[in-house]
Amino acid sequence: MTGAAALIVATVVLAAGTFAFRFAGPILRERVELSPRVEQLLAVAAVVLLAALVGTSALVEDQEFVGFARPAGVAVGGVLAWRKVPFVVVVVAAAGTAAVLRMLGVP
Repeated sequence: MTGAAALIVATVVLAAGTFAFRFAGPILRERVELSPRVEQLLAVAAVVLLAALVGTSALVEDQEFVGFARPAGVAVGGVLAWRKVPFVVVVVAAAGTAAVLRMLGVP
């Protein structure tokens, strides 16, 4: 199998798997009964997973600390998002914070 054919097969398999997961959710929701405690734990787990992803991508690149500018930008964006500032303002403020700090020589 050539590289292009393998890529097409992998894409089709992943698309079918994604569709199956999305289709199974509403179908199984009627049949599977989750306790309120499990639903609460699943909601908390999603938040923890997202926080871990943000923390990892904000602090580390190529297994090394990225410096202070990027985490400062992420922190500014996080505070503004928490305060329910419009998304465009959050992104511009976070990027601007990191850019200004890098211009000032902060790694």
